[in-house]
Amino acid sequence: MTSHVLLTRALPLASETLASALPHAVRTLTGGDQPPTRRALLEGASGAAAIIALLTETIDDELLDAAGPQLRIVANVAAGYDNIDVAAARARGVVVTNTPGVLDEATADLAMALILATTRRLVEGDRFIRSGSEWIWGPTSFVGLDISAGATLGIVGLGRIGMAVARRARAFGMRVVASGSRARGPEAVALGVEPATVDEVFALADVVTLHCPLTPETRRMVDARRLSTMRTGSYLVNTARGPLVDEDAVADALDGGKLAGAAFDVHEHEPRVNPRLVASERAILLPHIGSAGRATRQAMAQLAVDNVAAVLRGDAPLTPVS
Repeated sequence: MTSHVLLTRALPLASETLASALPHAVRTLTGGDQPPTRRALLEGASGAAAIIALLTETIDDELLDAAGPQLRIVANVAAGYDNIDVAAARARGVVVTNTPGVLDEATADLAMALILATTRRLVEGDRFIRSGSEWIWGPTSFVGLDISAGATLGIVGLGRIGMAVARRARAFGMRVVASGSRARGPEAVALGVEPATVDEVFALADVVTLHCPLTPETRRMVDARRLSTMRTGSYLVNTARGPLVDEDAVADALDGGKLAGAAFDVHEHEPRVNPRLVASERAILLPHIGSAGRATRQAMAQLAVDNVAAVLRGDAPLTPVS
């Protein structure tokens, strides 16, 4: 069987063109936004020299075995790679890459948009207007948090995206506290970011935003205990990975008034969305669109293809996972 490059789904046009120039035939499983079935993924992987995958595709022992010994690289079109069993890939000599850097600004833009939207109750106001209810301006109507009036933003995981959010928050006049090794680095110091432990971030912040990877240690790190340490009337934003959060605990905190609002671009059991959050007027829920800028998505796809091209010609990958 001739080796091929497997695209689990069609990529933006620029990268489709680039992929066509790879020294292997390119096979695309689906042409739209629907992911391939597991059976189609296993069959398509058979004989592949490279797999370009999205975060919805699980790359595990079964799939790596289905691909066979000629598989050299799995390129994930995402910054996170919790959908890939990296250890299993390494055991077979398969390189794993991701797409860090190119989506930082777009994701930070969305995180900042959600911070503003939830603290100023924008979606609530929009729903109210669309309901057709009679209204008149009132001094206590839809009052929210003035983030520029000394509000504290807590960043859990001050990596590239977290730092981009910190820059935006500082421009809005927010105090920023953050966890992570980079919180004591020169850029953070220059921005005035205050280093803190994860528990301190939750205790100090008016708004907590999550930007850490999903690992066994961080899974459900936002639980009832951590939420109980937050200030009454505070806010939670998640644009990282859904399973970082115990969503029922968040729903409890919203119902009980501990949280004034929550905004999620990612979901614990994605694509299923917690019905209690759907029912909450104080929850903003998006369909995982943090990187959904046209230029950003093209750059992500192109970086994945460039990683494949490098490995297949015998060069080092551009962005291997650590």
